[in-house]
Amino acid sequence: MSFLTRALSVAAGAVLASSLMAAPAQAVEISPPGANDWSCKPSAEHPYPVVLVPGTFESMEKNWSTLSPYLKSQGYCVFALNYGETNGVYATAPVAESAKELAPFVDAVRSATGSKKVDLVGHSQGGMMPRYYMGFLGGAKYVHHLVGIAPSNHGTEGLILPPPDLVPTPDYTAAGCAACADQQAGSAFMQELNSIGDTVAGPSYTVISTVYDEVVIPYNSQFLSGSARQVTNITIQDKCPADVFEHDQTPNDPVVHQLVGNALAQPSGPADPAYQPACL
Repeated sequence: MSFLTRALSVAAGAVLASSLMAAPAQAVEISPPGANDWSCKPSAEHPYPVVLVPGTFESMEKNWSTLSPYLKSQGYCVFALNYGETNGVYATAPVAESAKELAPFVDAVRSATGSKKVDLVGHSQGGMMPRYYMGFLGGAKYVHHLVGIAPSNHGTEGLILPPPDLVPTPDYTAAGCAACADQQAGSAFMQELNSIGDTVAGPSYTVISTVYDEVVIPYNSQFLSGSARQVTNITIQDKCPADVFEHDQTPNDPVVHQLVGNALAQPSGPADPAYQPACL
């Protein structure tokens, strides 16, 4: 190799390295175990694919690391998504805008599986946001059952703060979390969401709450009003008094896994209020 050729090669390599260093990092979305197998076809026993919807500040990978493989092991087709990213943090955009991201994802799941409807399982904001999709974006006809785990259905009287392990970007501030403001009790969004009532015709609703919830407070504000044919509200400690799981970790609670499983197993209607999970 001549000196000139070698010099040009070195220069080209330097330019390439510089451009790679300058290029913005691209977020890599990682599905939780068992989720997003787009070749999965629902069985006769479990005819509705399950869509897992994470909560504020959460990714699907973190929020559903245990419930997703549990449901997959039970024979469900499981799907999950990230949504509402602002300043590099998921589920912080205005809730109504996030609901617009849920809509095409549900459509994609229905198209891939051939199912007319899906079951939605959401945590915190993810248990409430689908109600906007169902009530205001025409999604009710595509949902068989909504299961909310510690959902912010009527907002919270507390503060919604990033978890300790979240390292926000330099321009991330509490003011940048529109979803946090939307989830305050009495917010304009909450007034709009509940202006049409807690439920809409068609889907069934199951709410699973913990008395130790320190985020969505009071915990019973999570409950939905509706007939027993359409709504079941469950307090974990009424089933297992020694269970001390709080808001953030409820999706990882083995008792919650069983309660979700019972809800999804119903061919019609919400969870069986008499069902007793094994207390661990």
